Order: sequence, then C-alpha cells, then structure tokens
Amino acid sequence: MSGHSKWATTKHKKAVIDARRAKSFAKLIKNIEVAAKIGGADLSGNPTLVDAVQKAKKTSVPNDNIDRAIKRGAGLTGESVDYQTIMYEGYGPNGVALLIECLTDNRNRAAADVRTAMTRNGGTMADPGSVAYNFSRKGVISITKTEGLDEDDILAAVLDAGAEEVTDRGGGFEVITEPSQLVAARTALQEAGIDYDAADAEFVPNLSIEVNAETARKVFRLIDALEDSDDVQNVYANLDIPAEVQAELDEE
Repeated sequence: MSGHSKWATTKHKKAVIDARRAKSFAKLIKNIEVAAKIGGADLSGNPTLVDAVQKAKKTSVPNDNIDRAIKRGAGLTGESVDYQTIMYEGYGPNGVALLIECLTDNRNRAAADVRTAMTRNGGTMADPGSVAYNFSRKGVISITKTEGLDEDDILAAVLDAGAEEVTDRGGGFEVITEPSQLVAARTALQEAGIDYDAADAEFVPNLSIEVNAETARKVFRLIDALEDSDDVQNVYANLDIPAEVQAELDEE
C-alpha cells in the first residue's frame, strides 16, 4: 500500500471502535454542529453537512442525535456552538510526519492532551510549518470494494467531475480531488450508482515514508493515544505501508 495509509488506518480503527464508540459519536456530532453552524440546517444547500451526516449514519449514530446536532449547530435551540480548529505538527517513531487536527472549545486542554500523548508514545512536537509543508489539502473519497466494481468504473464516473486520481488501496478505492471539486466528484459517484464510505477534505502527504511492521505498530499506538482526546478530530501521517507489511499487520 502506498499513499497516506487511509485504508491501513481505517482497518486499524475498526479493531478498536467498540471501545471508543462514545468518543467516536461525540466527534461526529461535533462535525455536524460545525457544518450546520457554517452552512445552515438545510441539507439541500449544505453539502458539507450532507457528508457529516452520512458519516455519522454509517457509524450508527442515532437519527435523534443527528437531528439535535443539526438544530444546535444552526442555532435553532438557543444553544451556543463555538469550536476552534487548531493544527499541531509533530513527528512519530522513525521520523513519520504527523498533522494533528483539533476541534475544541478549550485550546489549553487540547494542547495538553496532544503533548501528553506525543511524549508518552515516542512522538515529538514540531515547530509550526516544519511538517505542514509536506501535506496538501485535498478532497478524499473512500469507496469499499464490492463485487463487480473496479477502478475503471470509478474513473469513468469521476473523470469529468474534476478527479485528479483514482487509486486501489487494497481494501477499497480512493478518489483524490481538489477540495473545491469534492462535491462534484461525490455527486458523480451517486449518479453512477456507486456508494462511497466517506467524502472529506483531508491533508494528503506529498512525500511518504516507507515503514516496517514494527514502526507501523508504534505509529498506530501513537495515533490511538492522540485520538483518545475528545478534542482531536483527525491525525494525518505520511506512512507508506508496503503490501507485505500490510499483510503481516492484517494477521494480528
């Protein structure tokens, strides 16, 4: 596997999701609230909210929780939603670059959580800009492999919708776009009858580091520790996991 380890990370997360269901729900709800605050409660006019809601539903967040989050975020309940997005930069084991995206209402708490997780799990904090230059903001659409669906089918659907590339990630496919073309690409997939798991603006590494199984395990432990914080929404790493290493990890 190459690229930014989307599928390895996704597979890894599924192994621990039961223990984190409450935290996972809280983070998905927070995304919905922010999307509704920025773009309003009308799904037909707010594609970011559509994607946030779809991701929550795929993770089995109850519809009542989703509806309340939309109303709360849009200011329809009289409650105030005020989150800040903060990016931290650092390095994991063997120099793997990390971008840590926080969505928080308490900057000091978020900073303390990130520093503690990094210090205790072999990571080091980095100066602003020293890691971020290696990542570009891209639209990323994840599609699980199903029988009869191949890379050519997906490429045919999204080629005229601004997609930059379609990549086979082993367990699924990944469509990369410019952030501004994300909605057009996912709409094209829907019109072609192709279901997708997630459509998000993410940070994708420009250069990746190939790692062995031991380093991959250490980096995943660090990512786990970071994501234990309610304030950490996403962790991006420039891991490049070869197929034979991925096979070894899959057996565990």
